[in-house]
Amino acid sequence: MFIDETVIQVEAGDGGNGCHAYERLKFKSKGRPDGGDGGNGGNIYFEGSPQVHTLQDVAYHQRYKAERGAHGKGSNKTGRNGENVIIKVPLGTIVRDEETKDIVIDCLRDGASELIARGGRGGRGNATLVSPKNPNPEFCEPGKPGEKKKLRLVLKVLADVGLVGRPNAGKSTFISAVSKARPKIADYPFTTKEPHLGIVNVPRGYNSFVMADIPGLIEDCHLGKGLGIRFLRHIERTKILAILVDASSEDIEAEAGVLLHELNEYSQNLAAKPKVFIATKADLLTPDSPAIADHWMKISSVTGDGVDAIVRKLAEMVKEEKLKDSEIS
Repeated sequence: MFIDETVIQVEAGDGGNGCHAYERLKFKSKGRPDGGDGGNGGNIYFEGSPQVHTLQDVAYHQRYKAERGAHGKGSNKTGRNGENVIIKVPLGTIVRDEETKDIVIDCLRDGASELIARGGRGGRGNATLVSPKNPNPEFCEPGKPGEKKKLRLVLKVLADVGLVGRPNAGKSTFISAVSKARPKIADYPFTTKEPHLGIVNVPRGYNSFVMADIPGLIEDCHLGKGLGIRFLRHIERTKILAILVDASSEDIEAEAGVLLHELNEYSQNLAAKPKVFIATKADLLTPDSPAIADHWMKISSVTGDGVDAIVRKLAEMVKEEKLKDSEIS
């Protein structure tokens, strides 16, 4: 099951209490203060992991609680710190505070741990509280409570190229032809019901890139028709959009216009990304088929015609966009 959004509760560990104690001496009724400090409560971290692809495991757990710190003891013994909790999430996960709606972290870096809830500080024992003004404190401090938060996790997959098209436009066949991704392919609409990622290996001189296939868009999907625009979030981070339309369509430009309109209704920033227009299923064209403008690249994922050319074109565009990003940073 592909889960790309969930709400969880996190509770960092409370700090352990400080200890109120005195030395026990054979010939002295009351020794000096020697109550130890309490241990700190465990923290909770998020860690981006390329081995995790959905929020399924996180969603099933729902509540995460770190261990509290151990209490201090006599003989100036400090309590043990509570164990930390590390929650592994897919790269590209956005974490929002459910109450304030603020973005807390954006898990983009592989293996990076981000502190999300800090454990409470351990209370000081009376040995630590000794001062010139109070050499024999008759008290100790309780541990501080750990942070508690309700968080909404939203996954936006990381890819360089996003495939956009109507249902049965040939997106799944294309990504399976150029990568090892194996989405469901069938002769009926909405066979793709969740995003699929594939690593595309390209000819020498270009770096491989990641391609994302999302469920097909239909007219007025921004109003909730079909599968809606929920999955468009998964191509918001892409550098290039590939607009795929069946080459045998009666009006290929009108079909593309519908897709561009839906992208713009969802996000103007998404609609403004660099695009390449691909006419799929070119093997079905006949001499009587409507003419296709030169800015369209024609391919047949079944026969392989035009596939290498479009892969090189996409790789070149990705390379240019990455170069622009590096110059800006």
